[in-house]
Amino acid sequence: MKQYISGASIALLMTTTSAFAVGLDRSFQDIDAIFESGNYANLMFGWTQPNLTGTDVLGNPISNVGQDFSVTALGLKMDINDQLSFGIILDQPYGADVLYGGDPALTMLGGTAATLNSTAINALLRYKFNESFSVHGGLRYQTLSGDVTLSGLSYSLLTGYNVSLEEGSGTGYIVGAAYEKPEIALRVAVTYFSEIENEFDTVETSIFGETVSTTTVNSPEAVNLDFQTGVAADTLVFGQIRYAAYSQTILSPEQFSTLTGGASITDLSDGTGFTIGVGRKFTESFNGIASIGWEPEDSDDLVSPLAPTNGYLSLSIGGQYKVNDVTFTGGVRYTMLGDANPEIGTPDTQVATFEGNDALSVGLGVSYRF
Repeated sequence: MKQYISGASIALLMTTTSAFAVGLDRSFQDIDAIFESGNYANLMFGWTQPNLTGTDVLGNPISNVGQDFSVTALGLKMDINDQLSFGIILDQPYGADVLYGGDPALTMLGGTAATLNSTAINALLRYKFNESFSVHGGLRYQTLSGDVTLSGLSYSLLTGYNVSLEEGSGTGYIVGAAYEKPEIALRVAVTYFSEIENEFDTVETSIFGETVSTTTVNSPEAVNLDFQTGVAADTLVFGQIRYAAYSQTILSPEQFSTLTGGASITDLSDGTGFTIGVGRKFTESFNGIASIGWEPEDSDDLVSPLAPTNGYLSLSIGGQYKVNDVTFTGGVRYTMLGDANPEIGTPDTQVATFEGNDALSVGLGVSYRF
């Protein structure tokens, strides 16, 4: 069975329409371009509009704290010979954009805010032992920067605390293997992403003064299991299971750590996300794609105010239109975000409730074979 739907275009739909995924994920750390046949390049863009509203424990309404955001990804894959190929993939793997409105003197979280920006460059090699088995791996260079403000009655003497993390970088590795059966468009690939240690020049300010220091934060190790297979003429089923160990991501700058006895500003749990979808060839030029995504709710619905969701259920639909060697892909994703209760302190103390929230994402992309 000929592979009639580009695996990278499926990944493009998943990536550029990702709203809220496991932890702080935004790109699923997709490397599907390395599996494309021949020489290949792609450009992807996605935009998300979240709706995150709630009520604090004093009864104050919390208007939308989720800020619109976008993601961009680039990929290039080229063959060296029949067995060896290389790829360069640029993505924005993690992100956060949260801002609470309200008067800090009258509300539990008014003025609390967080931003996180990231960029990663993946340099990969893939070696095919035969038509069925291959291995892939390489290096991942990553930069991160962020800014967090804690504000409102919840934080007592810490209200108004701010930490600015100047851009820091780190290097990790990627390693994986794949099994393929081209005649039925079958591929099963597992990929491991190592944790990456990032060091930041840090400035903290609060009523206790200013502290300049260096902060170390580990981005999570993760594992992706990707699969696809033809199930009937012109029909492909695909999916992904992604696990990310976000409990490793601890943010405890010097002044904050001293004031709180070593606590972390972040409070993230390990997470596993699932995606299952189908692609259908309608004409020689046009394919349709649809998928469902799901992250189970954690049994503990107490979460960080900086990430006020607990699990999700999403539906994505899109299309792929081919003109000679150029393929255009677009899609939309609607995500229902799980209810959650932001908390602070030790022991955890609930300070707000978020219910009935969602997000809408739009993705566009173009790929070229040469």
